[in-house]
Amino acid sequence: MIDSTVVELSRLQFALTAMYHFLFVPLTLGLSFMVAIMESVYVMTRKQVWRQMTLFWGTLFGINFAIGVATGLVMEFQFGMNWSYYSHYVGDIFGAPLAIEGLMAFFLEATLIGLFFFGWKRLSPVKHLAVTWFMALGTNLSAVWILIANGWMQNPTGAVFNPETMRMEVVDFAAVLLNPVAQAKFVHTVSAGYVTGAIFVMGISAFYLLRNKHKDMARRSFAVAAAFGLLSSLSVVVLGDESGYAASEHQKMKLAAIEAMWETERAPADFTAFGIPNQATQSNDFAIKIPYVMGLIATRSLNQPIPGILELVERAEHRIKGGQLAYGALERIRKDKNDVEAREMFDRHWQDLGHGLLLKRYRDDILNATPEEISKAAMDTVPRVAPLFWTFRIMAALGFWLIAFFALAFYFSCKNNFQDKRWFLKLALWTMPAPWIAIECGWFVAEYGRQPWAVDGVLPTFYAASGLALHEILTTLAVFTITYTILLVIEVKLMLKAIRTGPDEILPSLQPKRTPITPIAAAPAPGQA
Repeated sequence: MIDSTVVELSRLQFALTAMYHFLFVPLTLGLSFMVAIMESVYVMTRKQVWRQMTLFWGTLFGINFAIGVATGLVMEFQFGMNWSYYSHYVGDIFGAPLAIEGLMAFFLEATLIGLFFFGWKRLSPVKHLAVTWFMALGTNLSAVWILIANGWMQNPTGAVFNPETMRMEVVDFAAVLLNPVAQAKFVHTVSAGYVTGAIFVMGISAFYLLRNKHKDMARRSFAVAAAFGLLSSLSVVVLGDESGYAASEHQKMKLAAIEAMWETERAPADFTAFGIPNQATQSNDFAIKIPYVMGLIATRSLNQPIPGILELVERAEHRIKGGQLAYGALERIRKDKNDVEAREMFDRHWQDLGHGLLLKRYRDDILNATPEEISKAAMDTVPRVAPLFWTFRIMAALGFWLIAFFALAFYFSCKNNFQDKRWFLKLALWTMPAPWIAIECGWFVAEYGRQPWAVDGVLPTFYAASGLALHEILTTLAVFTITYTILLVIEVKLMLKAIRTGPDEILPSLQPKRTPITPIAAAPAPGQA
């Protein structure tokens, strides 16, 4: 067994690098489409203020993209360094979308971004606009593959365990691509990115309007962001509902933990708006519930119950026993590949093998596990409820606040009087951190709620880690934390410098150079030759 401290530190290291990286990703997603919209208006109207807006916000997009790529590199290397058994066990499935994402991020995106910045003097306006839209699409397509990989970890479909190689292998790549959890995560995540881009543009525009600087650009940017942000914030809530429905189908324990639903409730289940979950007593010390809401969100029906945590623990016990049968059959197959009876037994129970591996925390010979050990392993399938319960509600509250904020911003934009409402411009500045906090909370719910699994129902987290020494993981954790903090400081300084410089200084540097015309000497008058 790997030291549990090493496993927890490996988890902490990956969480820190992932959360650092995702400070940059949503802004890249949001700014890419907003820049494309602004350049579209420029091409249609040929008004220089829209070109100025495209260049200014495009510059901030480029800074953010560069730092985002730098922080994302380390994450992929960690699969080999900190999670080597994970890479061995499921690398055939997880590696494919990860490799495609790498190709798209480092080749397609980088090429298009290069053309965006260096093509102003070499491409016609229409051709450059096409590059900008392809850049935005490429940025979002890059996110697809990461979320396909992550969605498979949440809902492992299209793959089976091969007793010959002792690994999970793809049998239906289309099922991996069309994973409903991955689809729900993608649309929800990119919509959150659009909200982040919109609030960023609104905040900087509000800063300029409060300082009476670059007013023409700031007013137009504010109006575009208000409309784009309102549509995006509404879609986040609608698509978040789809994610909840997907969780009710494929991640029942996560959903029950988010709701602190210890006992199975009669349909339609209530939604706990406020509560104090108590993991020790397996109950809530206090709860305020809204009737029917959870049943409608999670099952979209009035007659379908949502299983509670304790019922799901009983189901886990049954699966652990099935996993013992699969593990025993696997040992027989390894000794005799022609053991037909063992093959049949394994084929019946292989999907429970991961649950059987939960017993490895308590003993190596899991076939001789006691009822007490099986009960403990089943309880391990319950994540920490209180952090999930509150983090989800912080995310949801911020989501609804952003809808109200963008609705008001859009109303003021239609009235064309937002520049006179200094209180609202100041509110826009204070609201800027909200989407980042909501997004980090969302990723916490998605990943922490999957515990104790690296791959849900397939591979326990403690079984997936590398056998590193404690000093090795502490050293890399310290180095990554320091490096990422430096990169974050660099990002903020570059952004602030660009914002202080303003669009007036960015535009002239990218103006097409014009060859001066040499005057032609006048022809001499007759008789003056």
